[in-house]
This record gives sequence, structure tokens and C-alpha cells, in this order.
Amino acid sequence: MVELDEIQKRLLREVADLHKVPEGAYNIRSNSQSVGRASTENIEIIPREDGQGLTIKIKPNTKNESVHIPVVLSESGIKEVVYNDFYIGEGADVFIVAGCGIDNCGNQDSEHDGIHRFYIGKGAKVRYVEKHYGSGDGKGKRILNPGTEVYMEEDSSCEMEMVQIKGVDDTTRTTKAELAEGARLVIRERLMTHGDQNAISIYEVDLNGEGSSADVVSRSVARDNSYQKFDAKLLGNAACSGHTECDSIIMDNGRILAVPGLEANDVDAALVHEAAIGKIAGDQIIKLMTLGLTEQEAEEQIINGFLK
Repeated sequence: MVELDEIQKRLLREVADLHKVPEGAYNIRSNSQSVGRASTENIEIIPREDGQGLTIKIKPNTKNESVHIPVVLSESGIKEVVYNDFYIGEGADVFIVAGCGIDNCGNQDSEHDGIHRFYIGKGAKVRYVEKHYGSGDGKGKRILNPGTEVYMEEDSSCEMEMVQIKGVDDTTRTTKAELAEGARLVIRERLMTHGDQNAISIYEVDLNGEGSSADVVSRSVARDNSYQKFDAKLLGNAACSGHTECDSIIMDNGRILAVPGLEANDVDAALVHEAAIGKIAGDQIIKLMTLGLTEQEAEEQIINGFLK
């Protein structure tokens, strides 16, 4: 693997918790170039001919293996679109780590748009973690627009953790899923915006198979003058169950818009949406201040606990 500088190493730690070359299959992309790649006997990583992404093939019944595909940008002005397709074989059980970190110390905007498509075979299980992080003191923006498509066959399972806590100026996250009979999808989004940042999350889940289920939950904090929009739509096209939830803390001059969308096209489709937006309760802050914390420290403790 190509030696990375300290900024690139820090970004990898933030988005993929990598302190060294990971075990198992991996592809590490830095400033629009692959700087390290490895496949295993059961997981093959194939670069696209145009250099703008990967095809990842996971053999049926692969167990207890992982794939790491983080991206880091440390040069100002880079704008790229990357397409990664995952084919998860029947009965497999794998852990996939993605995410992107941008350090922009220049005056030009830096942007990474990652398009991930998952084709999950019958009875397969996938746990997916995607973290976004921004840093740098330049005037150029840090822009991330992830697109995710999930196609789930019978009795498959997918758990997705979407995290963006710091430093991303603009993001539009679009996630679409189609679930067959008995398929189960769980999404947990954690998001914090500050300054003048904007974050839009759009989820659309088609529950097409009998006994399919989806649980989409977002926890977020909007600080300063930032803006967030959570737009979640569930379409119950069979006897299924679906739940969406937006639980948010608003601070300073922040703004949050929650848009529920439930469409039942079957008499046995059970769909629920919940939303709660409010400020931090004063009695919580006072209680922590009696333990010796300043008001600011108390707020940070509450926010950290809320976003865990």
C-alpha cells in the first residue's frame, strides 16, 4: 500500500477506525486514486475500467469476513463520483465499512459523491457502516452526496449505520431499498450540523414481500444556523411492517424539517411514523451543572449521549 501522510491517516481513523492495513478485503482510495487493495478467497474486489469505482463480489455462505472501502480527500478542488456495486451471495454474513473524510485547507470546493448498490442474496446478512467527516480551515466547502440502493432477496437482512457528526458543509443522502418476502432492513442515522451547514436525508423503502420489515430511525442535532431535512417514505405493498422515526435536538438558530411519508397499498401493511423536535431541557442542564460541569460542558454531555 502507498504510504499515506498524517492528514490522510487521521481521516482514515475518523471514517473507518483504521490505524493500520485492515484484515480481509479492502480498497483505500485517496485523492481519486487507489492506494491499496486486497481481495480474499471469498471476497473479490474488481476495479471498474474507468477507475471510478469497484465491483465487490462476495461468495455464497461467506461468514465472519469484512470489506473496508474508505475514501479520503486531502487536496482542495477535487470533485469525483464513484460507483461501488456489492453482490452478496446467498447465505453470506459480512461486515462492510465505507465512508469518506475530506480535509480542505484551500479555497476550492472538494466533493465526493459515492453511489453504492447492494444486491443481497437469499438469506444473506449484511452489516454496513458509513461515516462522513470534514476538517480543514480553507474557504472551500466539504461536500458529500452519498447515494445508496439496496435490493434484498427473500429472508435477507441488512443493518445500516449512517454517521455524520462534524465538518461537512453540504450533503444530500439518498437511500432507496426494495425488500422481498421476509427481508429485514434496519437503518440508524446519526447526524450533527453546525455553522451554515445543510444536510438532507431522503429514504424511500418499497416493502414488496409478505413479512418484510423496515425500521428507519434518525437522531440529529442542528446547531448555529444549520439546516436539516429528514424525508422518509415507506411503501407497504404487501403484508409487512414499517417504522420511521425522527428524533432531533434544535439549538441556536438551527432549523429542522421532518417529512413523513407512509403509503399502504395492502390491507395488512402496518406502517408507523414518529417525530420529535425540541431543545435541550433546562432541568437536564441544571442537574449536570450541580455535578460540577459548566453549562457548555453539560450541553456537550447531553448531545454526546443523545447521538450514541
